[in-house]
Amino acid sequence: MTQFRKILPTFVPVFGRLGRTCSTYRVIYLKDIIMKKVLFMLAMVACLLATTQTAQAQIKFGFKAGLNMSDLDYEGWDKDAATGFFFGPMLDVTIPIVGLGVDGAVLYSKRGNDDYKQSGLEVPINLKYNIGLGSILGVYVAAGPDFFFNFKEAPHKSMDKKACQLGLNLGAGLKLLKHIQVGVNYQFGLTSTYEGSNDNPKTNTWQVSLAYIF
Repeated sequence: MTQFRKILPTFVPVFGRLGRTCSTYRVIYLKDIIMKKVLFMLAMVACLLATTQTAQAQIKFGFKAGLNMSDLDYEGWDKDAATGFFFGPMLDVTIPIVGLGVDGAVLYSKRGNDDYKQSGLEVPINLKYNIGLGSILGVYVAAGPDFFFNFKEAPHKSMDKKACQLGLNLGAGLKLLKHIQVGVNYQFGLTSTYEGSNDNPKTNTWQVSLAYIF
């Protein structure tokens, strides 16, 4: 008994350190569990919000038509902008609470001038931000890429037809009575309109559109 009393003080610090170590590991383990639960709950909330936004998204179809006022941009070209037209079906997707949306269209489009007239398929895909000003009026701004697939052969043998041209849309417009959209858009040509030219000509286009959303 006397020997045990002599040895006991030696083990007390050891047991103390073991106790503190166990407590430390227990705290770390509990923190890890709590962190995993918090991350799981955040993931569930994110999934729920995504599902809610998808459920609230309004997907509508429509028809769009309008005028093209195009100009071929390169040195030495001084003719006035040529007038063309476009028309075709469109898709309008809007998330009411956030105000963001996307619209896309597949349009038959004619643009250019007498010498460099183009006709083809135009596919604009724009990101839109909508601002409601009441039950019958709203405004929006839009931006996005525009793909133009030219069907018309180049009139000059020295210049090959550019099968696909890329542009950038910047526009704004009004929404009326929840079904009518009136918009103005400027399209910057990002790629050359024709191959085989050292001037790298690009088509820039003003567009005025009227759309009806079903």
